[in-house]
Amino acid sequence: MINFNGEILPNAQAKLHVFNRGFAYGDAVFETIRVNGNVILFWEDHYFRLMASMRILRMRIPMNFTLEYLEKQVLDTVASHGISKSQSVRVKLSVFRDSEGLYTPQKNNIGFFISIAKIDAPFYSLNKIDTTPYEVELFKDHLVAKDILSTLKTNNRVLNVLAGIFAKENGFANMLLLNTDKKVIEATNGNVFLIKGNTIKTPPVSDGCISGILKKQILRILKNNTAFEVKETSISAFELQKADELFVTNVISGITSVSKYRKKQYSSDVSKKILNLLNMDIRLKK
Repeated sequence: MINFNGEILPNAQAKLHVFNRGFAYGDAVFETIRVNGNVILFWEDHYFRLMASMRILRMRIPMNFTLEYLEKQVLDTVASHGISKSQSVRVKLSVFRDSEGLYTPQKNNIGFFISIAKIDAPFYSLNKIDTTPYEVELFKDHLVAKDILSTLKTNNRVLNVLAGIFAKENGFANMLLLNTDKKVIEATNGNVFLIKGNTIKTPPVSDGCISGILKKQILRILKNNTAFEVKETSISAFELQKADELFVTNVISGITSVSKYRKKQYSSDVSKKILNLLNMDIRLKK
């Protein structure tokens, strides 16, 4: 079942026009959301990021597009799939400019759809790098611009697609993306954190990385933790060789620990501690 502009329909009936602007020009933004049972994780952060993205793309935000309205649309769509309280799902909320026109739209109306996919684990768990290696490499074929548009989750993700294909063809679990200053900014599917000693670093949004929802939660959780020094600062490729740990974050997988970059082998001890803090934070908010 798919929610198409507020109407829940069978997949076969929920069809986009071939000239849909999200398809034809990438004129769309989306949020990938995790729902545990009937609880939307970090919903307010998702909502306000979506609103900010729509404003930057000069989309006309409908008066009924309130926090409560979209929350109900998401939960109604989840309920239509018969999801139990012990199950988790991946929700994709896509908003597109619903208008005819070429590069310049004739109108500024919007449409939306919500799709659902089930997730196995109800809580975040760390991947076991001792038994299942998770090796990454730099993607150098194309660079990400240090621009506000690069920080938005739009349908213009062809660079990520090419990086994903490169990883698959060359046996890597993931690729690390570089900006035009040749700084490491993120992975194909999430933000990057680097650990060296008691210092935890992650690139700032000004470097061109996605303004990640889970990244925001982790920074908030670690802010008052005196065991670590947390920095939002640029990361060079050279630092990857010197780091103790490296992990990737997104709201669906949580924290994914990297096992190897070239000849450098990483541990995951601190990553496990951060994951425990994150799951504890989620449980307390229920």
